[in-house]
Order: sequence, then structure tokens, then C-alpha cells
Amino acid sequence: MNSLTSTTYNPDDLIPEFVKLYGGKAEDVRIYSSPARINIIGEHIDYNGGKVFPAAINKYLYVAIRKRQDSKVIYNDVRFPGTFEFDINDNFVFDKKNDYANYLNGILSQLKAAGHKFDCGFEILMVSNVPAGGGISSSSALECGFAYAVSETFGFNIDRVTIAKLGQMSEHNFMGVNCGIMDQFIIATGKKNTAEMLDCATLDYEYAPLELGDYRFVVMNTNKVRRLADSKYNERRSQCEEALKLLQDSGCSIKALCELTPAKWEEVKGAVKDEVLLKRAKHCVYENQRVLDAVAALKAGDLVKLGALLNASHKSLKEDYEVTGIELDTLAETSQKQDGCLGARMTGAGFGGCAIALVHKDKVDSFIENVQKEYTKVVGYAAGFFACESGDGVALYK
Repeated sequence: MNSLTSTTYNPDDLIPEFVKLYGGKAEDVRIYSSPARINIIGEHIDYNGGKVFPAAINKYLYVAIRKRQDSKVIYNDVRFPGTFEFDINDNFVFDKKNDYANYLNGILSQLKAAGHKFDCGFEILMVSNVPAGGGISSSSALECGFAYAVSETFGFNIDRVTIAKLGQMSEHNFMGVNCGIMDQFIIATGKKNTAEMLDCATLDYEYAPLELGDYRFVVMNTNKVRRLADSKYNERRSQCEEALKLLQDSGCSIKALCELTPAKWEEVKGAVKDEVLLKRAKHCVYENQRVLDAVAALKAGDLVKLGALLNASHKSLKEDYEVTGIELDTLAETSQKQDGCLGARMTGAGFGGCAIALVHKDKVDSFIENVQKEYTKVVGYAAGFFACESGDGVALYK
């Protein structure tokens, strides 16, 4: 099977490696796990008052941690050579040469800013089975897993929603990335066999059953280097704001596009004369309804309906929101034709990145083979694939 990840690391090997590296007693070491995530449906509507519908998946990053006698902070990673060493009393600042350690130092800076006190340093050994660059949020898994491990180790007892906020604040204040909160939120609060409908503005959320039975989500990476995403993202945002203002000016009393139901939208859409703005707003309204319909479908155990909603979401993202491109369209549309596939769509910002498909477990291998063959023929290089199930949010592993 073509996969985004090479050999999977057994986290049970982490404590022996930790002791080999740092010495001391194995019983003082704890391991925490932090999952990757997918967004099942609800794309490009979080900034339009809509809801997202992510799930944690069973690909994990593991953080082994132990307090030290002194004030040193030491980071090591099984797969990435090189030790990063700091002092817990440091005033942590971003430095490009610190590589992944910046994500960890960013969390420490936010913990200290929130008034948490450290009585000593600690040492870390990490390993990730989350495919990097797979569009399933490896950096958020790192932030939240580390924040949870530190909180538990030092008795801060930080709740899961605050863990998510710490991850986002670290990105904003330390890394200089103005990200949303979906990734950190589902990683911190996710539960196996559920997905989570989240309002990114209010952080209101509810769990819905994700009982997939004989089906699995297959994550498909275009392996395309994205260059357009940021500029096009800003363009789409401003188009949505423009459409919203036209509706408001015509007497429609809404604060966000996704407050409209499809029926109400059909009544008021005449206020938006521009064809492009009309399409952008239509996507937002109908995509938000698809999120609500997906939750209802899962509560009713109707995976066929969920698959149809995935297909409809991709069509809308292609035709109305125009954020797909040849790579994502080839993956999603080829997937939709495969035996055993209930539905497929792009997920994430678009213009590259990932798509997901809901596939019968007995058909996963033939599905990957067929889609890979067509993708390579059309695009000229291979995509990456892996099958996954739902997983738990950040947790003590052992």
C-alpha cells in the first residue's frame, strides 16, 4: 500500500529509548499521545459563521516526559537527529534555527504568560506516526500533545478547551501564524467513535456518533506544493464579506452568511447581482446545511447519506467556491467512481493538500491502487494514501 508514512513506530519502545538517552528510572517516565485529525465536512465556512465537523484519527504523536532535578529543558525526537537544550527560566522567543522546538517553546511561553510556575526543568523524547505534510495537522498534534503532557506532569490540570486555546495562542503570539482553532480543538477534545460539530466563533460543540462499521476514511495527499492557498484564501474571504454586505444593505438582518438556511437564501439571493459573489455565498449557505445533514445522517447510522454529502461538498467547492484544481478533482472524482467508495471530497484549504474518501475496508487496497493509477496518469506523479479510523484526543498513553 502506498502510504504517507514509512514504518510505524511502536510507542512501547519509547521508554527504553528514553532511559538509554537520558538515564534514570523508567518508572518516572510518562508517555502522552496526541492524534491527527480530518475535517469530515464543512469547508471554508468557519469564517462565515458556519460549523465544522472534524474527527480525531488513530495516527498519533507520542511525547515521553520526565521532570529533572535542575532547570534544564531538553528536547529530542526519535526520527529527527539533534538535541535542543534550554532553561525553564529562559524568556522563550522564536528562532528559526530551533526548528520544531519553536512549537514547544511557544507553548511554554503561553503557559508562563498565563501565570503557571515551573519548579524544575524536564526532558522530552518524542516520536510521531502522524504523516508530516499530509494535511492532517501534525503541528497542532505536537502543540496540544506537548501542552497536555506538561500540564499533567506539573499538576497544572488545564482543561481540554484551554489546551486547544494554548495551541492557537502559541501559533498567533509565538509562531506568527494567524490560524483558526479547529485543529487544536478536535485534537484536545476528540473522542474515539465520534466526530465533533464545532462552531469556531463561539466554541460551542457537540459530539455525533462516528460508527463507521466496515468503512474507513482514506486520506489522500495530492503531494502538490501549495503556492496559491494564502492569496486565494484572502480573496475568498473578502468576496464572502462583500456578498454579506450586499445582503445586509438589502435589509437582510444577518451577521454571517451561514445564518441563512437554503430556503431563506433562495428568497434573498436577488440582492447579490454579481455571479461570482453569488456562487461564493451559495457555497457557504449550502455547505453549512450539509454539516447539519451529516450530523443527522450519522445519528441515523446512514453512511450512504454521509457519502452523498461528501460528494456534494466537493462539487460545491469545485464549482461554486473554486478552490480545488486538477489534483484534488482527480482524487475526489476518481474516488467517487470506485467500487466500495460511498463518497469523497477535498478537505482543508484546497489548491493541493488532501482529500478524503469513505471506503469499505475490504476494498481499500484496490481503491488505492486504482485511484493512484489514474492520478499518476493525469497529474504526472504519485499521490500518498493511508486508511484510518477515529481516535481519542490527547491522553495519557502509559
